[in-house]
Amino acid sequence: MAMGKVRYWAAAKEAAGVAEEPFEAVTLGELMTKITRNRSELARVVQRCSFLVDGSPVGKRPHGEVILGEGATVEVLPPFAGG
Repeated sequence: MAMGKVRYWAAAKEAAGVAEEPFEAVTLGELMTKITRNRSELARVVQRCSFLVDGSPVGKRPHGEVILGEGATVEVLPPFAGG
């Protein structure tokens, strides 16, 4: 189980109520399940988000296949400027 931090931007930050928080997860899919548990607004927002893991775009890869390394930083990026 990797430990790291997740950073929220714009609407994701507002929905999460924090700018960043630590996490423990093996995959991005597991992380998304953990951070959205009991946070319905954040769950709604992340459906539209793109993600960076240590600066690299996740793109269309299934989140369950994106492995998080120890000390990873996951950026949660809502669409900006209508994009």
